[in-house]
Amino acid sequence: MNQQLLAKTFVELADNLVADFDLIDFLRLLTDRCVGMLDASAAGVLLADRDGKLRVMAASDERVRLLELFQLQNDEGPCLECFRTGTQVAVPDLTREVDRWPHFVTAAHRSGFGAVHALPMRLRDEVVGALNLFHATPGPFDPVGTLIAQALADVATISLLQQRTTHRSTVLNEQLQTALNSRVLIEQAKGKLAERQNIDMEQAFTTLRGYARAHNRRLSDLARAFIDNSEPLPGLVA
Repeated sequence: MNQQLLAKTFVELADNLVADFDLIDFLRLLTDRCVGMLDASAAGVLLADRDGKLRVMAASDERVRLLELFQLQNDEGPCLECFRTGTQVAVPDLTREVDRWPHFVTAAHRSGFGAVHALPMRLRDEVVGALNLFHATPGPFDPVGTLIAQALADVATISLLQQRTTHRSTVLNEQLQTALNSRVLIEQAKGKLAERQNIDMEQAFTTLRGYARAHNRRLSDLARAFIDNSEPLPGLVA
């Protein structure tokens, strides 16, 4: 494991405790680093909105985003169970869980995954979501990797809860609700850019994210400007 990257990741996540940060970009950083540092093929994050309803907030690729949506639509899967119980749900071989989650197992195999490890995003008794690691092939999970993944989930959770100190009666603060709304804009921008440049959705997101960072802009603001054609965006569109 790249120890330097691991240390940098914890610093980046901790920086968001005090900085005004872009929540969607923050969560995408979490999923990308889990894939880059840990033995995972893909990763996703589900978070609860103010009504306690789970939403897909980040995914390392389009396969995972669609699979997470499938779980929510069918109310079935290890990630939902992790959120509801507040405990890790380790599934080293999905073929053994067909009776438990028949629809999810079929969809996961169709997406190319053979194992899943869901980790709660919680602080004491409060569970705000789940960090989900997907593996292409079945097999036991690395204990050290599991500890690191849970630590990353814990830091991310503290960051989220820190942002809503004045909204203790809700699951997440107004910033999260704004991020949920921004997610819709970003998905629309991804689709528009993918069609215009003839690229896939994942490449479109990477392009938007890179442009936002290079120009020191919030991803949601960039997405809105691109959708509305409200300003020229040199280098992003012709």
